[in-house]
Amino acid sequence: MREVAVVGVGMVRFDQYPQRSITDLAVEAVLAALADAGLAWPDVQAAWCGAALQGMTAGTRVLAELGLTGAPITTVDNASASGSTAFREAYLSVACGLYDVALAVGVGKMTGGGAGPPLERREILQIQAMGFLPPAGVFAMRTRRRMHDYGATTVPYARVSVKNHRHGALNPFAQFQKEVTLEEVLQSRLVCDPLTVLHCCPISDGAAAAVVASLPRARRLGARPLVRVAASAFRSEIHSIDGPLGPTITELTARQAYEEAGAGPEDIHLVQVHDAFTVEEIDYYESLGFCPRGEGERLVEEGATTIGGRIPFNTDGGLLARGHPIGPTGLAQVWETVLQLRGQAGPRQVEDATTGLCQMIGAGGVCVIHILKR
Repeated sequence: MREVAVVGVGMVRFDQYPQRSITDLAVEAVLAALADAGLAWPDVQAAWCGAALQGMTAGTRVLAELGLTGAPITTVDNASASGSTAFREAYLSVACGLYDVALAVGVGKMTGGGAGPPLERREILQIQAMGFLPPAGVFAMRTRRRMHDYGATTVPYARVSVKNHRHGALNPFAQFQKEVTLEEVLQSRLVCDPLTVLHCCPISDGAAAAVVASLPRARRLGARPLVRVAASAFRSEIHSIDGPLGPTITELTARQAYEEAGAGPEDIHLVQVHDAFTVEEIDYYESLGFCPRGEGERLVEEGATTIGGRIPFNTDGGLLARGHPIGPTGLAQVWETVLQLRGQAGPRQVEDATTGLCQMIGAGGVCVIHILKR
């Protein structure tokens, strides 16, 4: 496998754009990533587009606006992990020597009718028959379970929201750029007990993109400092009827990523995770190996996961403040991590950061983890 560098990143601020199409959003992000890389669209030899709930061949539809050059375009729908999966496929295509330059773009539109066709009544009935709970219900139960198992109150979970909104206030590409207080989180509108609205990520639109290249090509581009893909790990769930399943999917994927990178939690300087709900981030402190099981609440209470702390998490605001258009979210994590490792993150810069980890979960039971290194 060849070494691969991220030579360009681009992003459209996550927000709600009822009048903009997914094509508008995706093209803006791609052009920004190409400009950052010092490349033109015809230089891209293959492209992957992470686009959940955006209809068939979304990648070809949006990239046709730039002109179809004959390069293969693949659309990836892996729920919240769509953008992360697109990035992994672009990386692997270069690492395996198929191409020298590849593009990953993610786009999502959850407002203004852009979130794909509505569910048919029979599909809704099938979901109900399976006992499917809305995500807020699932994570409310996970929160209650942690509170029961570890004697926690709702305060540590609320502090995750406070922290991530503080980080988002420093990010001009975040949907929410205003800090919130602990009291505001605890007293905001109840969604599913014990989760209030500020424990939950918003509905968002947006796009993000990354250009990857072989190391020799990256050096010819003059990309400095070079940010390399040190690991790319991808797993699905393991289901069993024989009792406890053992390690979580994030634990298993993290082990694979750490081994591939020749690193461990002690070598990571910042982390981006799937914090659609506050309890998730605390779960991932433990699953990624940054503290023992049951001590995640303590980590956030001590301030270890804020910018300036021992191991900053979600430095761009995470899903809670940056937003979550689904398709591009994993690529927004790459955008943030690349800026951090280049030393270009402005007021949210993590001092002396050389290694970052990005983790995304997709509905249906998939996990993608990337480790990027300068």
